[in-house]
Amino acid sequence: QVQLVESGGGLVQPGGSLRLSCVASGIAFRFYSMRWYRQAPGKERELVASISPTGKTPIPDADIPDAVKGRFTISRDNARDTVYLQMNSLKPEDTAVYLCYADGPPPFAGYWGQGTQVTVSE
Repeated sequence: QVQLVESGGGLVQPGGSLRLSCVASGIAFRFYSMRWYRQAPGKERELVASISPTGKTPIPDADIPDAVKGRFTISRDNARDTVYLQMNSLKPEDTAVYLCYADGPPPFAGYWGQGTQVTVSE
């Protein structure tokens, strides 16, 4: 059974930082590109970060909003089957549910986590 379990969300003040984690099980994690998305109420889900299977091959970030570039950093630890999202200088508009996605190489399917809530507020 495939599971992606996010953690690390919560309430943070503007300007603060959070580090999200997503632990995968049931997949050969090292072969999957990993992505973080977010979805705010009433808005479409949007990609905020991507990382290749080895973490060494840059993935074009043309689809990543300018609003998060330079503030959000994705990393991974293949020994722990875990992907991280470091978020700095958080703003109220970063408030959303953050979800990780395992993008499987063909013919393998992709998988979603259940999400973790991030709220940026005074």
